[in-house]
Amino acid sequence: MQSTGTRNPATTPTHCPYCALQCGMNLTPVEGGTVEVSDRADFPVNRGALCGKGRTAAQVLAPGARLTTPLVRAADGTLAPAGWDEALDRIARNLERTRAQYGADALGVFGGGGLTNEKAYALGKFARVVLGTSQIDYNGRFCMSSAAAAGTRAFGLDRGLPFPLEDIPRTGCVILVGSNPAETMPPSLRYFTELRENGGTLIVVDPRRTKTAEQADLHLAPRPGTDLALALGMLHLVVAEGRVDEAYVEERTSGWEEARAAAMAHWPEHVERITGVSVPELREAVRLFCAPEAAMVLTARGPEQQAKGTDTVGAWINLCLATGRAGRPRSGYGCLTGQGNGQGGREHGQKADQLPGYRKLTDPAARRHVAEVWGVDPDSLPGPGRSAYELLDALGTDIRSLLVMGSNPVVSAPRAAHVEGRLRSLDFLAVCDVVLSETAELADVVLPVTQWAEETGTTTNLEGRVLLRRRAISPPEGVRGDLEVLHGLAGRLGVEKGFPVDPEEVFEELRRASAGGPADYSGIDYRRLARENGVFWPCPAQPAADDTHTADAGTGAGTGTGTGRDTRTATGSGGSMSTGTGSGSSTDAGVGLRAAPHPGTPRLFLDRFATDDGRARFAPVAHRPSAEEPDDAYPVLLTTGRVVAQYQSGAQTRRVAELNAAAPGPFVELHPRLAARLGAAEGDPLAVVSRRGRAVAPARITTAIRPDTVFMPFHWPGEGRANTLTNPALDPASRMPEFKVCAVRVEVARRPSPDEVAR
Repeated sequence: MQSTGTRNPATTPTHCPYCALQCGMNLTPVEGGTVEVSDRADFPVNRGALCGKGRTAAQVLAPGARLTTPLVRAADGTLAPAGWDEALDRIARNLERTRAQYGADALGVFGGGGLTNEKAYALGKFARVVLGTSQIDYNGRFCMSSAAAAGTRAFGLDRGLPFPLEDIPRTGCVILVGSNPAETMPPSLRYFTELRENGGTLIVVDPRRTKTAEQADLHLAPRPGTDLALALGMLHLVVAEGRVDEAYVEERTSGWEEARAAAMAHWPEHVERITGVSVPELREAVRLFCAPEAAMVLTARGPEQQAKGTDTVGAWINLCLATGRAGRPRSGYGCLTGQGNGQGGREHGQKADQLPGYRKLTDPAARRHVAEVWGVDPDSLPGPGRSAYELLDALGTDIRSLLVMGSNPVVSAPRAAHVEGRLRSLDFLAVCDVVLSETAELADVVLPVTQWAEETGTTTNLEGRVLLRRRAISPPEGVRGDLEVLHGLAGRLGVEKGFPVDPEEVFEELRRASAGGPADYSGIDYRRLARENGVFWPCPAQPAADDTHTADAGTGAGTGTGTGRDTRTATGSGGSMSTGTGSGSSTDAGVGLRAAPHPGTPRLFLDRFATDDGRARFAPVAHRPSAEEPDDAYPVLLTTGRVVAQYQSGAQTRRVAELNAAAPGPFVELHPRLAARLGAAEGDPLAVVSRRGRAVAPARITTAIRPDTVFMPFHWPGEGRANTLTNPALDPASRMPEFKVCAVRVEVARRPSPDEVAR
């Protein structure tokens, strides 16, 4: 990568299209209509570092890797090139036909956690205002919804991290549960390295000895599906060893007695039998966590993608609350959000039960506020719809036509063969994507849309930092933006206004819609994002500095200068919360003198939590088995995850030669003892069979995994599709499927011939 020291004037500072770090990068146009990626040291999250996916992101912009013309299903069953008018007309005609024949709720919309805030907002509005359907959800339901449900239950507000990443090296201990940032978000690993360099300790909880676990001071390897028991066992020891922060519990929490009683039923020897983690390891983990003044627990998909994920995360939050490690400097619970805009994507309306600003769809006041912004009757807004898997499961029966934007459920959904069948059974399927994904291949109409380097918009990273992505180049002829798609469809379906194609215009409306909600963006505008390198929400618009001028929710907040001090400020999310930036002053022409703009809220909960009484709530939870435990027919546990060179369903990264060379296909990771029982050698094709299907991939034998467990990455379609096997059992609160644990049997699929062995 080239240095940013002498940046080309044509270079555009922007952000990576992949994970929730949203690393800063610079893009410089080069011949052939693509860009060169270079480091951008001024962005504080990655400080110039990029992983292989970020460095090679521009390769997916090349014409050979992406779609450049609409495709429609021809009479012979093939997808054939078509013009935009023909494609949009066909979509509108089929959506209207379905609605007329079966009603509005026969129309489904499925979005993505990679969509910008503007697209997510417009998609939710399109579903509810234009289509009139309640049936909208998105693939972020498969990512961090259990953490969101647990965080809201405990703190009254869900934001992935309630503090900036920069606080991690300054704490005393981090428990990292079910996360492998060394492979899923490599630039973040430096924070954990710096933590240890500063004298702090790192505890990693993972059934595999991952590259992250190799960096840990203590690695706990529980049986998949037992993270809840592990957290409860640690809380039991906190109580038994007199480590509870009684004054904090009394002053800042509620529900402790019930949670304490539940934890005391999980004594260490009992937890050892459930989890496989020894009592001495449990005691050491508690000692390391409680010894320093400050500590954190960070969870990711491991404990969250379970049918008891909300309770599991709740148990880890309980550990933080009992020890006074939440709402204090350099302490707290946080979720390492996965998808690029997983945080913003769930805040602004593409989730089945939410309106913009993280408002509840069932709240009459929220409905009135958003309906006023949209210019519609609140009673016209449909109620909550199905969650993601439930929506996909209803395809072809209750839901007859589907619009997919930025998602590939053929690969990413649990029980994927069933979901693929449901997609095939639809009367009509339209897909908007940058590549011909496995889901797009099934569509009746495919629309080629712009990529991150070809469009402007905002995303919200895992810290709750709202960021501005900037357009660096024009898209190829024949490619349009998702906002243009929604504008064109809305007009064809009789809604001429309310769906602008300019992302800044959409963001201005989003600000008004979010004003006063838990995720309040009303004090943020594009100029400020460009100037300040991002702003943490909640950030309400400030009132005018005098009695004659009042700042409304849709007005920008001028310039500001950071001081680096912690200040307390009232927010629109129900409490006084600490911020880590200073303030400035501003003037907006035509509006009048304004008060100092709200500085944003890097650090939540230092004064009070966002509950009605300002107290955090303990969750009285108890361990229960996974939805599917091993038995004689399926004696092994399967867990799934990612590898460093691929991303999510792989629809884009599998089109990059360098990444494919590093990770060319799926595999089955298993322990040597299990391999010996099966008679399997390295590279042998293994069949992994669950009650839902069969997947085949080469054996990768390693002592880094438990003998009772196998691991498969989920980035590939076809014979090695890991999600063919996974269990769609749902968490009752978050509606998260149980991706992380199911019962399987493993067998050698085919013995290699002597010639193959010789080669």
